[in-house]
Order: sequence, then C-alpha cells, then structure tokens
Amino acid sequence: MMNILPIQPHQIEDAKYVITAVAQRIFMPEKTVQDFYQILEEEGELLDVDNFQQEYSENRGLFLVVMDGSRLVGTGAIKKLEEQTAELKRLWLLEEYHGQRIGYQVVTCLLDFARAHSYKKVRLQTSQRQRRAIEFYTQLGFYEIPSYRDSMDNVSMEMKLET
Repeated sequence: MMNILPIQPHQIEDAKYVITAVAQRIFMPEKTVQDFYQILEEEGELLDVDNFQQEYSENRGLFLVVMDGSRLVGTGAIKKLEEQTAELKRLWLLEEYHGQRIGYQVVTCLLDFARAHSYKKVRLQTSQRQRRAIEFYTQLGFYEIPSYRDSMDNVSMEMKLET
C-alpha cells in the first residue's frame, strides 16, 4: 500500500538513495549509482536532504516521502523561495513506479500545502534532459519562465495558485 508522509530523520539515507538512483540514469548513466552518490555528496548536492528540518520544515515547507509498505520509493518537497512564492523540489520516483499517478499525488499534496501556507505562486527548476518531467509539469499547469537561478541546463517553470 502506498503512503505519502512527511520524511522522518531515519529515512534520510533512503531518500538520498532514491534521488541518486533516478538522477544517475538521467545525468551520468556511465557511472554506478554508488559512484554518482559519492559525486553528489562531495559536491554538497544532497545537503538539503540531510538538513530537511532546517531547509524545509523550518522554512515554511514540507518534505514528503512515498512509501510502498516499508520501502521508500519517492520524494517530493516544497519550501519558501520568497514571501509569496514557494519552490517545488526533489520530486523523484523510482522508475518502476512511474505511470501510476503517484507523482501527481505528491505534487497535489505539496500544492495543497502551499495554498494552506498562503503562497501565491510555485516555481521549480528541472533539467532540459528531463523531457518527461517538463511534460508532467506542463500538464499540471506550470509554464516556462526566465531562469530564476544561474544554471546552464535548467528550465524554470511557474504556476499561479488559486485560493
């Protein structure tokens, strides 16, 4: 049975593994998941997960995990970017769970959280390589905007929230 729940400290390593396992196939398929994990750790790319309470919970945000029984299979998070703008982050789901509307359920929970916390807009960045993600976000109502962060490969998107 699938459950979408706030992350707990003992789930940090599993969440980082899911993020790494999915991202490795997209960004560095020539590396092993473990090698890619080491690269991400060395570059500090997963520090927000290590510090989820400070980065999300204490920043008008929420970090969710998707559980299939006792197995962590996905993540999704949202946090304050600006006073009335939230940022959608860390939406990752193991490939064998794609196409089951789980990502949609996670995003729905996060958008409901954003509305309840008085955000007017939600932004996100994804890689140009993630065509499937861009399609998914577009279907949800996100549209492309000029980049709000320095990055060569990223696509920035936004959605206005209706209250």
